[in-house]
Amino acid sequence: MLESFVGLIIRIINIAEFVLFTALMYLLSYLPMMHDSRIYFFLFRFWCRSFIRALGLRLILHQKNIRPIPEQFILVSNHPSAVEDIGVPALYAVHSLAKIEVKSWFIVGRINRVAGTLYVDREDPNSRQNTVDNMLSAVADGKNIALYPEGGCTGRRITQPFKRGAFELSIRSGVPLLPLLIYYQAQEDFEWQPPYTLVDKIWHFLTSQNKNVEIFQYDVIDPAQFKDKYEFSAYMEDFYQQKQTKYLE
Repeated sequence: MLESFVGLIIRIINIAEFVLFTALMYLLSYLPMMHDSRIYFFLFRFWCRSFIRALGLRLILHQKNIRPIPEQFILVSNHPSAVEDIGVPALYAVHSLAKIEVKSWFIVGRINRVAGTLYVDREDPNSRQNTVDNMLSAVADGKNIALYPEGGCTGRRITQPFKRGAFELSIRSGVPLLPLLIYYQAQEDFEWQPPYTLVDKIWHFLTSQNKNVEIFQYDVIDPAQFKDKYEFSAYMEDFYQQKQTKYLE
């Protein structure tokens, strides 16, 4: 009884902290000096952690890598849920690539724009190529980029061919890939599939009986060993199929 009461109080405090922090981030976003600034990005990562706490989620990092993670990398991951959009930046200093629709989301969209999130219109080939060019500029500025080669939330299993933007970016920039595999123990609660909206999924996160988010981190992969983005993409598809067979079956 006492433990449940304490847990409820902590949840209320975490939600209140997130609401106040969100209000602060929204107000700061109107200051021109904050746009794509280091300080706003720093605060953005704390905002992501605050969001995670408000949802009551528990991020569990499994460091499967043998070698140290380099200072600069291009992070790739599977994308079964909306949680990755805040969970990955909460753990890693990365600027994510998101679908263009996120840009117009109320409050959250503005915070992401000012924090330096990159966007792509998946239905527009010109937008996809422009996005690669924008990411190359960001990498040249020393930023780390996070991408989801599935091209969106496609379910709890990887079943579709990868988009090749991440691999083209890695080869053209020479920056290695850092692969993650993300696994939700309560897969059905977290998987984002139609007809659910973001509001529906947030409710599912809040009410799930199992809030563990397992993140498997592997050694970075040097793009120099591949002749082109097609070979690199095929290698990574096989890599993820092996990992999901091991951890998700």
